[in-house]
Amino acid sequence: MGMSQAQVHTVSVDGWSRILVRTTRLWSLSSPTRCPCGPSPCSPFTLCIPLLDQKNSATIHEESRQPCKGLINANRFDDFGLKDTAKCFSECARSGNESCNLGNLQRYWLNYEIHLAEESLTETVNMGFLTALVKNISTSISEDLHFSLTPSQVPKQVTEDEHQHPDRVRLPRSLFESLQGSRPMVRLAITILDVGSGNVFKGPQLSLEDGSSVLNNHVVGLSLGHINVTGLAEPLEITFSHQHQPPNMTLSCVFWDVTKGSSGDWSSKGCSTEFGVNRTICRCDHLTFFALLLRPVLDQVTVKALTRISQAGCGTSMIFLAFTIVLYAVLRFSRQRFKFEDAPKIHVALSVSLFLLNLAFFINVGHGLKGSDAACWARGAVFHYFLLCAFTWMGLEAFHLYLLVIKVFNTYVGHYFLKLSLVGWGLPALIVIGTGSANSYGPYAIRDKKNTTTLELCWFCEKTATSALYVTVHGYFLITFLFSAVVLGLVALKIFTLSSATAGKEKGQHWKGVLTLLGLSSLVGVTWGLAILTPLGLSTTYVFALFTSLQGVFIFCWFAVLYFPSQSTMTSSSGTARADQALTVSHE
Repeated sequence: MGMSQAQVHTVSVDGWSRILVRTTRLWSLSSPTRCPCGPSPCSPFTLCIPLLDQKNSATIHEESRQPCKGLINANRFDDFGLKDTAKCFSECARSGNESCNLGNLQRYWLNYEIHLAEESLTETVNMGFLTALVKNISTSISEDLHFSLTPSQVPKQVTEDEHQHPDRVRLPRSLFESLQGSRPMVRLAITILDVGSGNVFKGPQLSLEDGSSVLNNHVVGLSLGHINVTGLAEPLEITFSHQHQPPNMTLSCVFWDVTKGSSGDWSSKGCSTEFGVNRTICRCDHLTFFALLLRPVLDQVTVKALTRISQAGCGTSMIFLAFTIVLYAVLRFSRQRFKFEDAPKIHVALSVSLFLLNLAFFINVGHGLKGSDAACWARGAVFHYFLLCAFTWMGLEAFHLYLLVIKVFNTYVGHYFLKLSLVGWGLPALIVIGTGSANSYGPYAIRDKKNTTTLELCWFCEKTATSALYVTVHGYFLITFLFSAVVLGLVALKIFTLSSATAGKEKGQHWKGVLTLLGLSSLVGVTWGLAILTPLGLSTTYVFALFTSLQGVFIFCWFAVLYFPSQSTMTSSSGTARADQALTVSHE
């Protein structure tokens, strides 16, 4: 044996085949060797097979466990099972993991809450990812129950003092009174689960990487075991405390609905949301897992779509506004009376302000934050100025309409259009100068929850000039819009009252009245009022972007119809057009 070993070791590297042959021959001449795993003889190569089998079997066993499949720990609720399954919160990342079964994992935690109420002997659970309280509750209680939901702390029963425990749940006594007929005592389980940033308990609604998330990744569970509690007459109340959220994010109260989709999803059915500055109150009529969803109002995809819609609409509007200005210039030279009428001048002034506003919008969005701070300051100021000019001229259109249709008599104003121009172009200048002196203009960005920038432009400084934005833009617009809406309402009343009186003499008066109101609406900027409805949903945001960007098209159509009437319209023109011409002559 010693010689054979020496011979084997002295063979050159390129003689591997000779080594195998000689070793096999020499081994066969020696006494037979018994394998440690059985009575039959074996070669030296089979001696290592049991060791390899042990290693492979351990690896295969580890791979076959796959706790994130949600099967191996399905009914195991001890510390090891909980911790083993909790690892899946991070392993089942949003990028996807074939070894994860989200449906089984989510079902595991729902079943664990039932296990706490029905079978567990423990009263509290305190782990890094989970805290829980299990408490026996009498169904004949005389007052509502309050429990704290402070993250990383075990829930506990507290008093009604909300300042001491900002995160809390209130369970109405009517919930327990409704169970008095079936049992004197129930077992309540309250859990706070940190689901991490992975896919577990996110659902299809939050799987698009758009900045949506479960607030703080915390899910609150409430259960009475196998007792199904739905349709509560008095809803339970969960208060979530949080930091002040940016204006482009929205919060909504939801519960985990196991019937939605293949593996469950969040739903808001039966829940209402009450917003606060640093807290949100959820009221729901059933017991299950609850959470507060944080979604961007305008995610990156939506911002791009709205920007393209606005750019297309604004580009179209600029073309038609240019047509309106050119058309007025032609009419001014071809028709002598246009030199003295104020109404066309007001329409054209509005058209000019909107044209310049659209141009400033293109420049601002196209350049983003390029250039120096001074250039960004200037772009923000110019954009603000022309926006205020557009709002002001819409208000002046409403004012002119008020003199035209509502007041009618004693409406002479010397140098009427000159005074309107001082207001239309001068008042916004004063506001911009005052705002600029406070250094309010600068970079502005819309970001989602992950701090990903979805849009950048030069506007108001997002951190230091929020109050200036609300006062000089939102407040200014609200004043002009309300005035225009009131005037338009009075004009509508006049038009339809007149059409009712002349219904027997001329047909189609109602349709003419409706078309007149639509034309006047474009002048006074009613489409901008859709901004008030944008919190109702994304669809209203798209409608707002479309109609406001096409305002120039509507103004051109109104201008063309008003000053290029057909022969039938010339013989029977509307009272509005006739009064328009009469009044504007008297103002000079």
